[in-house]
Amino acid sequence: MATTTRPVGPFPRPRAVSHVPDATDVHGATDRLDGWRDLIREHFVALDVNAQRDTPFDGAVRSSLVGHLAVATVDSTDQECVRTPGLARHDPDDYLQVGLIARGHAVVRQDGREAPLGPGAWSVYETGRPFAWRFHGPWRMLVFTWPRDLLGISPDTSRAATARALGGDRLGGIVGRTLADVVAAPPELSPAAAERLATELGDLVGTVVGEALRRDEITGTRGAADLRARVEAFVAEHLEDPDLSPETIARAHFVSTRQLHRAFADASTTVSRLVRRRRLEHGRRELADPRLGGVSVTDVALRCGFGDLASFSRAFKETFHEPPSTFRRRHGA
Repeated sequence: MATTTRPVGPFPRPRAVSHVPDATDVHGATDRLDGWRDLIREHFVALDVNAQRDTPFDGAVRSSLVGHLAVATVDSTDQECVRTPGLARHDPDDYLQVGLIARGHAVVRQDGREAPLGPGAWSVYETGRPFAWRFHGPWRMLVFTWPRDLLGISPDTSRAATARALGGDRLGGIVGRTLADVVAAPPELSPAAAERLATELGDLVGTVVGEALRRDEITGTRGAADLRARVEAFVAEHLEDPDLSPETIARAHFVSTRQLHRAFADASTTVSRLVRRRRLEHGRRELADPRLGGVSVTDVALRCGFGDLASFSRAFKETFHEPPSTFRRRHGA
């Protein structure tokens, strides 16, 4: 399989194919933010890259070519990479990409949507329009880059599919694992076979995208109800987590915070109110349980995810119209 000096991360710029003897990939690395920016600007499409200067930094890209499909592994640290409107407008090259998170967490934004992604999740985005990736902590992303005009996905379909979390269902998982296998062990193929494989992988991505959009159209309200049910179960299992919030709940379910709130738009509560109510109900059950009479009210508050006794007591009284200590005495616990 031929190798290429064209890097591909979230930021590919195709360059001439370079036949490197006894090599299967091209690798670049740096431990300096300035060096990383130079590496990005030298090899990839133009992006604004921002990271904290007072924290340790490193970045590495390993890329190879399967037919017209560029595949890459990108490793780095906390940062944001932005394709601004001006940068996109002045770049004639146009690609469709898949970013698959192998380690860490990220959020991708494009076309008015954003998708939080965790390990195993993937998303589609295009370089011809503005987009942004926000990476949290150390991360690894597998990136697949097709020239836009070589894919059988219509512009309208891909525009509707960008910045959506994929890979969470059975079909998306199968395709995600197939893509990851190509990066882990790029096959040795004839040029014709490599071109066919690149096309077929693009068709698989198109199939996942089409099914995801079809489900959105068909399920609509049913999908929102299903998400609400899964969120309620998740909240019940994580009440003790003081960091439980709409943001962490959305990330755990591979949806954006906006999508999460939209799913609760037709419900009688909000996500924050659901968390608060379930914590208080849990606390009330513990205060009424005679077996827990030796557990202090402060400990009950902490076990319910409240940061301190004062906030628990205030919320408890607002909801149940009496302080938690009075409720406990009244129930003989």
